[in-house]
Amino acid sequence: MGNDYRQFAQQVLDAEAEAIGKIRLDDRFDRAVDLILACNASVLTSGIGKAGHVARKLSASFSSTGTPSHFLNPAEAVHGDLGSVRQGDLVVVFSYSGESDEIVRVLSVLKKLGIAVIAITGSASSSLGRFADVTVELGRIEEACPLGLAPSASTTAMLALGDALCLTVMKSRHFTADDFALYHPAGQLGRKLIRVREAMSFRKGENLPVASDRLTVGQVLHEVSAIKRRSGAVILVDEQGRVSGIFSDGDLRRLITDDDGSALRKPIRDVMTRKPKRIGGDRLASEAIAIMRPYRIDELPVVDDLDQPIGLIDIQDLILLKMMDVEGT
Repeated sequence: MGNDYRQFAQQVLDAEAEAIGKIRLDDRFDRAVDLILACNASVLTSGIGKAGHVARKLSASFSSTGTPSHFLNPAEAVHGDLGSVRQGDLVVVFSYSGESDEIVRVLSVLKKLGIAVIAITGSASSSLGRFADVTVELGRIEEACPLGLAPSASTTAMLALGDALCLTVMKSRHFTADDFALYHPAGQLGRKLIRVREAMSFRKGENLPVASDRLTVGQVLHEVSAIKRRSGAVILVDEQGRVSGIFSDGDLRRLITDDDGSALRKPIRDVMTRKPKRIGGDRLASEAIAIMRPYRIDELPVVDDLDQPIGLIDIQDLILLKMMDVEGT
């Protein structure tokens, strides 16, 4: 029986993938993108039933990628919600049949208001297709439902086409990772877009443990002893102030274990880790993780364009941001 389940489920996946694969974009898609880019008000999305859920998702995607948007429920629209539509707005309407009563009723009012409409529908000859300023066709789609009735492959195709429209607009607006971070300050997405300079807790001029590589181990330890919050490592710099090495608590423990009484008098150059991994302050904190995790590094120097230290990002900084867990360190 389990094999029968999987066999049918695979048929569903294949049918939905085929529905997306059959979509062929032409200059009508280009015109739809141009309409959205030219809109200086809000891009509303609308649809009824399952298509309405797809429309809600597109509206959320638009809003999070720099295009002001909200969802317009067609059933509620004809009972007063059309008051939320303003001159200059644009409406993207989803309906595979293009004949839903709620959609047709709201279209007539939108036409009276002079609101531009983009239709995403099965056929340009449907009522929705004929009314719209631009119609992007999905083409004929066989639903994955065994009865051929429940929206499945058609809504998957709508979802994919909506994503294609939204992300093309996003790309055309030159929407950057910094812009994305502005709209996603919370949650895992926001954390992934935090810059190293924002995540690091050890900073130049404040509490950064940095010393000359011309000193002895004892002199280095004395020089950074005044820092209130201790780091697990000291950054060593050459005569030009560039990073030349790093000396960690682990290095100190190993040195003392093998000590013959002269550990603190040894030149730091002889016992430091030379040419350590480092990262720029404007890089993403997630990139710091990609360096620290495989090399099992707990501290990573943060440098400027001259390779001079401006900070130190500690594994604890990333754990506090919930970007790493203790087991993942």
